[in-house]
Amino acid sequence: MSFIFQDTEKKILEVVSKAASSLGIQAYAIGGYVRDKLLNRPSKDIDITCVGNGIELAQASAKIFNPKLKVNIYKNFGTAMFKIHGWDIEFVGARKESYRAESRNPEIEAGTLEEDQLRRDFTINALAIDLSLENFGQLIDPFNGVTDLKNKIIKTPLDAHVTFNDDPLRMMRAIRFASQLGFDIDSNTLKAIAPLSKRLQILSQERVTDELNKIILSPQPSIGFNLLFETKLLHQFFPEMVALHGVKMVENFGHKDNFYHTIQVLDNVAKVSDDLWLRWAAILHDIAKPPTQKFEDGHGWTFHGHEVLGSKWVPRIFKRLKLPLNEKMKFVQKMVYLHLRPISLTKENITDSAIRRLIFDAGDDIEPLMILCEADITSKNQKKVQRYTENLKIVKQKIKEVEERDRIRNWQPLVDGEMIMYIFQIKPGREVGILKNQLKEAVLEGDIPNEYESSIEFILKKGKEIGLQVVNQPSDYAN
Repeated sequence: MSFIFQDTEKKILEVVSKAASSLGIQAYAIGGYVRDKLLNRPSKDIDITCVGNGIELAQASAKIFNPKLKVNIYKNFGTAMFKIHGWDIEFVGARKESYRAESRNPEIEAGTLEEDQLRRDFTINALAIDLSLENFGQLIDPFNGVTDLKNKIIKTPLDAHVTFNDDPLRMMRAIRFASQLGFDIDSNTLKAIAPLSKRLQILSQERVTDELNKIILSPQPSIGFNLLFETKLLHQFFPEMVALHGVKMVENFGHKDNFYHTIQVLDNVAKVSDDLWLRWAAILHDIAKPPTQKFEDGHGWTFHGHEVLGSKWVPRIFKRLKLPLNEKMKFVQKMVYLHLRPISLTKENITDSAIRRLIFDAGDDIEPLMILCEADITSKNQKKVQRYTENLKIVKQKIKEVEERDRIRNWQPLVDGEMIMYIFQIKPGREVGILKNQLKEAVLEGDIPNEYESSIEFILKKGKEIGLQVVNQPSDYAN
């Protein structure tokens, strides 16, 4: 089998071929680039392996392109890379590896192409393209990776127990590729994971979470999460999500399985948004249901306050999983805390003040919140789904109308604390907080319009009621 290359990638590979020939070594494009090319998936990365010194090959190739082209060298890993024409090209010498039980860091020796392919995680990632002058573009497929690609199968080149025991991260990668590509994992390969699942503990959490995020960003993340649960990998790092699984019965009353509900919500979000953090909000929106679960006679199962407790759990979970403790985390917290609000508004007469409060609390995140709420409507009862969906449309329309009229999103008081202190000539203290809060409540309740003159009039009136005297005129504040 021979490949047809686009002009730019062909030029890049021909330069590498020429450089390898000048050094008297063999070079190959290998791994994900070859796999994705066969799958017609877009790629801008090429991994080059050579039977020789990868750093020297990178330098020789870069010199052909441009003597001043920067080559990034990583001597500890024996790798080098450079960027050219929008592509990232990485070089390494072919190698063989041996592992010790307590570490996933292998002992590495120079090796042949065959040994390099043998150490690869999966047959579909062991494919190589010959870059020699005489066999340029020829496929090298020692483990029938092309057949596995056609059959949509993830399989290890070696016995799966050996492959996964050597490097436990490969278990996460197997599930990640199944989720990203929509492939099945070979039965023998899949069976090897659960007995070795505790080996995941020798890995850094950063490496595990990196693979987890790739699963979350896949087209249908539930594929990955079902496999993570089935293989007990999820149990090693995400016990809160495992706890969602299962249904308790009391007096013939059950509730939906919150694990499967959660991954359905995640899939629903994935259909309309690529935002990793909104997808994380989907994962965590019901995370605190198990400890808040209670059976009430005459009513059934309740989960009162799970949104409040869940939002409090978010920092702890993010910290343990080595996710960023920044605005991304705060966004997820907000989504978890607010996810019931829009749906709850459909169960009552929707007042403008309730809508204003929702817009005020959500701010610029009102749109992703509504995506999450719509995704949260899951039921086998299609009439119920349709009813909730229609009700949510009413809330969306109401949000649009109130937003256009009252401009509440990211509301900031038109009369702030500094101005209040100036008018009444008072210092920071309780009175300032009282007046600011009363102004906010008045605007959100619709008692006064969100306008400057109305806000000033309100502050002067309320200040007088708590015994304050006007010392400076508001009109002089700017001066």
